[in-house]
Amino acid sequence: MSSIVRVVLLITVFAWVFSLPARAGLARGHVRDQAGAGLGFAAVAVRGTALSTATNEQGAYQLRLPAGRHELVFQYVGYQTQTASVRVPAGDSVAVLDVALIQLSVQLGEVVVRSTDRDPAYALVQQAIRWRPYHQREVAAYRARTYLKSVFGLREIPGKLLGMRLPAPEPGTDPKVLRLEETVTELGFRQPGPVQERVLSTRVSGRSQEFGRGRASNQFSIYQNQQRVNIAAQALVSPIADGALHYYTYELIGTTRQDGLTLHQIRVAPRRPQTPAYSGMIYLVDGTWRLHSVQLTVSPQLLKDGFESLRVEQQYMPAPGSPDVWVLQSQKFQFSFSFLGIKGGGTSQLVYLNYRQVVPTFARRPADEMTAPVATQSAANSIQPQAPLPGPALRGLARRARQQVRRAALPADSLDLRPGEVQRVEAGANTRSAAYWDQIRPVPLTLDEQRDYRLRDSLEAHRSSRAYQDSVDRRQNRIHISRLLLTGYTWNNSFRQRRLQVAPLGECLAYNTVEGGVIHALGTYQQQLSGGRVLQLRPALRYGAAARLLSPYLAVSYEYQPQRRAVVEVGGGRRIVDFNDRTQLTPLVNTHYTLYRSRNLAKLYQLQDISLGYGRDLTAGLRLYTQVAWADRLRLQNHSAARIIDVPGREFTSNEPVSQESGPAASRSQALTLALELSWKPGQQYISQPDKTIMLGSRFPLLRLRAVQALGGILGADVRYTQVLAGLDHTQALGRLGVGQLSVTGGGFLGSPRLEFMDYRHFAGNQTILPTNFGRFQLLDYYAFSTRRQFLEGHYQQFFRGVLLNRVPLLRTLKLQEVGSVHYLHTAALGHYLEVGGGLQRDLLSLHLRADVVTTVLPGQAPRATGPRLRVWRDL
Repeated sequence: MSSIVRVVLLITVFAWVFSLPARAGLARGHVRDQAGAGLGFAAVAVRGTALSTATNEQGAYQLRLPAGRHELVFQYVGYQTQTASVRVPAGDSVAVLDVALIQLSVQLGEVVVRSTDRDPAYALVQQAIRWRPYHQREVAAYRARTYLKSVFGLREIPGKLLGMRLPAPEPGTDPKVLRLEETVTELGFRQPGPVQERVLSTRVSGRSQEFGRGRASNQFSIYQNQQRVNIAAQALVSPIADGALHYYTYELIGTTRQDGLTLHQIRVAPRRPQTPAYSGMIYLVDGTWRLHSVQLTVSPQLLKDGFESLRVEQQYMPAPGSPDVWVLQSQKFQFSFSFLGIKGGGTSQLVYLNYRQVVPTFARRPADEMTAPVATQSAANSIQPQAPLPGPALRGLARRARQQVRRAALPADSLDLRPGEVQRVEAGANTRSAAYWDQIRPVPLTLDEQRDYRLRDSLEAHRSSRAYQDSVDRRQNRIHISRLLLTGYTWNNSFRQRRLQVAPLGECLAYNTVEGGVIHALGTYQQQLSGGRVLQLRPALRYGAAARLLSPYLAVSYEYQPQRRAVVEVGGGRRIVDFNDRTQLTPLVNTHYTLYRSRNLAKLYQLQDISLGYGRDLTAGLRLYTQVAWADRLRLQNHSAARIIDVPGREFTSNEPVSQESGPAASRSQALTLALELSWKPGQQYISQPDKTIMLGSRFPLLRLRAVQALGGILGADVRYTQVLAGLDHTQALGRLGVGQLSVTGGGFLGSPRLEFMDYRHFAGNQTILPTNFGRFQLLDYYAFSTRRQFLEGHYQQFFRGVLLNRVPLLRTLKLQEVGSVHYLHTAALGHYLEVGGGLQRDLLSLHLRADVVTTVLPGQAPRATGPRLRVWRDL
């Protein structure tokens, strides 16, 4: 090699070495108050960059930074912002910087306040309300890296619950941390939304196969008029919402200067205890009237049963690269609960680590007449309320800005998510090592959290062994009489992911006049396969003693593509079914009315059939289901007249259903049917995980279309008809008025159909005190108005969420919610039929109790009221 070549190579190597960036180091420390106590969830940002993090519950923070000097900005709600410099050495070294924040020193001007004066906070809040629509829309697009940590645990556990001894915590674990999860995501947003999220890594303590449940994209914005929180009984009104002055009282605590800004500290409180409003502090930036930070709590009486507290903290900051607009910097939710002596709580901490390329919606901020700084109470008192920013003009500016945003290439596009996909969990996101998390984690773990990871991760290796799972299964698979009677029996093979469930004995025994005493054994066998695929078998064996009729049936379903919810279903055998396939009459209720009231309400027939079905999601929100079925239908007669209480003058009726439109009936008939169903929910949002898709819903209604063609003359089929149905279902939040639910269906049979009574269009009627669905008819006869022609039915329920009763002090503590309902039906034979009802509902965690009184309105007849309709049910 020539000397010239050697020199060139040497220079190249030296240039490469010296051009290498310095390796990142770690800046860490604690943020404390003046008394030395750690300030949990304080924000820590690097001035001049988009990097930021937050402290953990104990006030500890850490930031991985390039070597060199950096200026850190420390913020905490109610404390003065502090800036400090730290030099980070090269290599994997650590620079320690501890700071102590000073509580905000607010002051009021010396003025004389008369008893008739309104607190100056009202004028300041009116400015924030006036500018709220602008601040809600001021960011057109952004990209951000986020870190979300959620912790749930127990503080107190009683020795017994309802007289039963509770199981001891798993050896080596601490109930103070029952679930710990961390998630790092990439967010992308473009007006008008929604926020989209790609989960890069997620970790659940002791559950390596799971994905985190948290969503950084599930935005909680005080700039919206109302906020919905799962544990709150109703939507909460923002302190700066339109009309918030009707819900809140405001008090100006004082004004201070911080980091070149004038901040107003304002205490907010509900005007009345039952008002769905927050208590706490908001900090407004003078002149721009935007939120600097909030620290809010929710009263226990506004929360669902068992929950004691809810606390929300948010901090905002100028957007990197666009200081004229502000973005959310950090957010914390903290709740506690107490139920039957079990006390606990949870915390969810969200930190925006790195905003990039924030795009403002507006080229410039509209001029504001009120620009002079307000530093004293007297100056605040001098502010005159101004008209809101003109809505049409503001919306026009935002619309034009959004059009420019759509045409521009924005960072949100690179998330590569599909329309409606609000979150995608990357394959392998839950396989990251502990070393990876130690390297990337921006918020240090507390000592309890570190201990929980060590213990539960080591226990998971033991729990995943076949020997351990078999031992647990042997213990849990023991047969208990109480379970057989009340909840049924479940057999598990955890290692092979198999499960067998048998229905409780109470659901397997029944009585009717057609079969006499009935034993109806029901079971479900499920095999979980790789890739989220599921094979399920649902055998059923029914025997009617008086009719001496044995009816076996088997249904099989195979979900082979869970991401598309693609499923194949096969069923065949003999069944005893109701002529009305939409009846609300359960076997248990029919048994009671038959044996104790001499009323055999159910009308049954024998069905021998075989069917093949297929369903899948064509696109997000658009689902197809199709089925071909052949059926042999046999009418049955009564075989038993037994009863426990013989009501004088009341005899059992025949098993022949009576309808206004029914004609001569054949004792036996066959049908070959092809059915096609399409359901479409525009704007459907969903979450994609490697092994499944989770549908979240949409603000638009669900549209339904169903067509059934019965083919006569094939395989002995003797019915022929074409049936077309269309409908929609929609749930709409109505602000303070609660929630409305609407369901409408219309359609009928085309041409001159040839069909039997079981082919008619039936309706979900009810003739007992115990309905199964308050969203359907409560007084309609099961069979009398079934039709072979066209029909239109509609159902509407309004859940008022305590709007009226919460105003009554004695009733407020009961947390009752008022419910109103309207049910309508029109057929050619019936004409117009209307039911109007009202009632009360009480929610106890997952248990719901409801009682309604319903009135029937028929053409030419006076309204007829009935006794109450009662129902108790539990969320599945």
